[in-house]
Amino acid sequence: MKETVTTFMPTVTIPEELRDLQLKGLQWTVDHAYQGSPLYRRKMDEAHVAPKNIRSLSDLERLPFTTADDLKEGYPFPLLCVPLDKVVRIHASSGTTGKRKVLCYTRKDINDWANMFARCYEMAGLTQEDRVQIAVGYGLWTAGAGFQLGCERFGAMAVPVGPGNRDMHCEVMVDLQSTVFCCTASMGLLMAEEIQRRDLGDQIAVRKIIFGAERHSESMRKTTQAHFGIKESFDIPGLTELYGPGTGLECHKHEGIHYWADYYILEIINAETLEPVATGQTGEMVVTTLCKEAVPLIRYRTRDLTHLKPERCSCGNVLPMHGPLLGRTDDMFIIRGVNIYPGQIDALLSEEPRVGSEYQVILRRASGKDYMIIWVERGESRDASEDEAITATLEDAVRRQLLVRGKVELVDYGTLPRTERKSKRLFDERE
Repeated sequence: MKETVTTFMPTVTIPEELRDLQLKGLQWTVDHAYQGSPLYRRKMDEAHVAPKNIRSLSDLERLPFTTADDLKEGYPFPLLCVPLDKVVRIHASSGTTGKRKVLCYTRKDINDWANMFARCYEMAGLTQEDRVQIAVGYGLWTAGAGFQLGCERFGAMAVPVGPGNRDMHCEVMVDLQSTVFCCTASMGLLMAEEIQRRDLGDQIAVRKIIFGAERHSESMRKTTQAHFGIKESFDIPGLTELYGPGTGLECHKHEGIHYWADYYILEIINAETLEPVATGQTGEMVVTTLCKEAVPLIRYRTRDLTHLKPERCSCGNVLPMHGPLLGRTDDMFIIRGVNIYPGQIDALLSEEPRVGSEYQVILRRASGKDYMIIWVERGESRDASEDEAITATLEDAVRRQLLVRGKVELVDYGTLPRTERKSKRLFDERE
């Protein structure tokens, strides 16, 4: 009999206590960064702000922003604030152009990350009896290491299969009776369809899915849940610079993503003016860590787009919430002078029950004009008899919601490619 799970939730119970904790963490981080990093010291000196000037949380806005360029400047150990002999692990960003962003971790950083991720499993309602099948990447990428680290800290059984290899995943899922599946949304859909194709529904024991590392639509989520035969899944955010995955999670109320405000401060800014946006308005996520030793972040511009939830979750947890990730500022494309984010298309298509979750956006130029074509799969088991009505409905929604015209073309279910990692949805053929 396994021992009772220890809670990983914060000790603070009211917003005032959380703000006090954040101020102490902010003051420590600014002083630590100023003393430990020449780059941070130079940026703060140029902004005419010093650690002694941080007396309240409102002083956060006096601090300069940090960007991905700052991480490239100090390659291979950017923004390092501790001696190298204190670094016990490194991770790196996945697949960006040029040199990877390498992030260092002290023993305390790894310990904090483990606790944060264990909190995710606790919030998702797992127990130590659960068997957690991990289908995300291992290696320099933070995903697999994070999911496994948190699982072991929480006390459940980690089953580290990694991405791909559907045969092995199906075998392990059946033989080991895994109860939780952790994956990208694309891998989740791929496995859901594979389970249905092999008629394994009655042989598996999966009861929860945790989606990470990829933005996904509500339609994609519902399709995956239906094929797995489960009622609940969870969205887990994270980025390499901020430890990795596990920096927040939806609770069972699914009213938003609780983020771990006792470990970092989250601001939402206008990406062009760099000014704060009103609560509830979409903008770019900016994070400031409160206890990260090796590479603290001060007002780091993540490029991720979301909004803060103004209300407290009905679950009663003191931790605040942000909305789902809508994409990144560098994901945005412009068509006929209109700025569009892929997340807007996700949401629009999710409102139409007669189509599937998979789509691709094709941008083309002809005779000096830009054109947008959206390929969407028909809903499962639907034929082409409703195509005209469905395309008319979706094209009208595109025009009204995105303020630009686009042509919608329906294709058979299963026609668009599936992947074990992240799906590519935008194809800009205008160059």
